[in-house]
Amino acid sequence: MRLITYLNESEEGIGSLEEDNIIPFSQDQDIPNNMLAFLEGGEEVLNIAKKLCEQTKRKIPLTNIKLKSPIPRPPKILAIGLNYADHLEEVRAAGREMEEPEVPMVFNKQSLSVAGPFEEVHDPKVSEMLDFEGELAFIIGKKCRHIPKEEAHKVIAGFAIANDLSVRDWQLRSPTFTMGKSFDTHCPFGPAIVTSDEISDPHNLSITTEVNGEKRQDSNTKHLIFDCYTLVEHLSTAFTLEPGDLILTGTPGGVGVVEGKFLKAGDVIKIAISELGYIENKVINEPDSTKKY
Repeated sequence: MRLITYLNESEEGIGSLEEDNIIPFSQDQDIPNNMLAFLEGGEEVLNIAKKLCEQTKRKIPLTNIKLKSPIPRPPKILAIGLNYADHLEEVRAAGREMEEPEVPMVFNKQSLSVAGPFEEVHDPKVSEMLDFEGELAFIIGKKCRHIPKEEAHKVIAGFAIANDLSVRDWQLRSPTFTMGKSFDTHCPFGPAIVTSDEISDPHNLSITTEVNGEKRQDSNTKHLIFDCYTLVEHLSTAFTLEPGDLILTGTPGGVGVVEGKFLKAGDVIKIAISELGYIENKVINEPDSTKKY
């Protein structure tokens, strides 16, 4: 299934994306009306949704709705740095002495950084160093702790595409990266949570990033240093993972900072991953309306 959160006029709902249509889950009262509750329902709710999709004739054209981020506010957003060999090499080439990590380099993005797969994203007022990072993401489907790598696939609900937008000067002001990784709108992801049964091999998917039609990143998830299952094992050693947690697995080579090519208002970033589709976000100047108090 391709699980989505959508806006239909003023009503937000969840459903399944099927080619040019969506199947709204609101047709069945046994299915929760938000994605976090849906994921918390586990296999029982998923099976009800599958049965609905097989039997229903009610569909809404994709053109009639707006796709939102599949999980508007994930419980946790965890991300991994330097997890592709080619990205590690370009960082070294830029003059930073970096060894291949022995354990995953983990940082977090704040949950309010989430944006939809086709929403506008902000070029911050306080920086001129906004950069893209096309990434494979996965979503936790079961509450878990101390999961061995061999069992990790059982707790992954599905996969999505993410852009780990990064404000480089703010990122490098602190070893935790948190501020530079967590500006509002700087974690667009989607377009759907593609359930694991629909992915042939999450560790052999092509991934590309284009800026204004120019290809900047072109790689494959087989080049991950730490694969998805290793990440689940590592992260769950320290803390409980919960349904809806969003894990960004790292970006391949080709990021803008290496060549000093930063994003600016008007740029359009398109990230595509085979079997998952694509997300596309236009950069705009941070609006004055973001000032709130």
